[in-house]
Amino acid sequence: MSRLVFSLFLVLPSLILAVCGVFWLPFSPTQVVDEPFLLPSLSHLCGTDWFGRDVLARIMAGGRTSWAVAALSVAVGGALGIGLGLVAGYFSSLWGEILLRTSDVIFSFPPVLLAMILAVVFGRGALGVTLALTLFNFPYFLRLTHAGSLTLREQDFIVAAKAGGAGSFRILFRHVLPHLVSPLLVQATFSLGTALLAEASLSYLGLGIQPPHPTWGRMLWEAQSWLGHSLWPAFFPGLVLALSVLGLNLLGDFLRDFMDPRLRPMLNLFQLRRGGRRKGAES
Repeated sequence: MSRLVFSLFLVLPSLILAVCGVFWLPFSPTQVVDEPFLLPSLSHLCGTDWFGRDVLARIMAGGRTSWAVAALSVAVGGALGIGLGLVAGYFSSLWGEILLRTSDVIFSFPPVLLAMILAVVFGRGALGVTLALTLFNFPYFLRLTHAGSLTLREQDFIVAAKAGGAGSFRILFRHVLPHLVSPLLVQATFSLGTALLAEASLSYLGLGIQPPHPTWGRMLWEAQSWLGHSLWPAFFPGLVLALSVLGLNLLGDFLRDFMDPRLRPMLNLFQLRRGGRRKGAES
């Protein structure tokens, strides 16, 4: 459980700042509010940038955009991949093979290059980045669901459900999909961290959300020219992005180990040994 607490400790502050940024901001993220390059203080917790804009307000405004784009792209790409993966794996049709070969083509591209190409195709801005990341995440859920449904369709409880007169729709969503929730949840956690990093990368390269709307990647790109004057405008957005991605990856690792029945006895044994050592030390 320590890994779970530590991963949430890394992710929740960023998520709370993003949610608060939807309803309240300490200052306008696009307006000059004080002198440029002020150090962190009680008035400006993260200092000000080269224009005199509050860095914390820009981090909060950029966080709500980054989290929204990442969450929406994973949700839509996951729903699309899960639905098509269930059908392709259960029925093993020609369309399923076409989808798998399409995912192979997508996997053949380097992730950043693929995201850049899709962002150029769909255009700059929140909608274009969301569509690009949706197509980027779609193959992962497709192949994972396809492999799981392909294995489960031969299980005895599926055969019994067919013999009992259950329709294909009922079998897919009542018997097959619940058995795939654990790996899909783990994949969604990893994909969310990857989407956050990809959105920041596209914004850094100028292919993401355009000014004056702040994003973490855009803040890093703009701040690199002023590192000789002040480190804080680049340090704080970079720190928030790094901790968010790290926390999501650690959370995915914990969920993978916790939900895998093959690893659960090893985890329980490890916890029992730790408990025994603590009791022995106390005695």
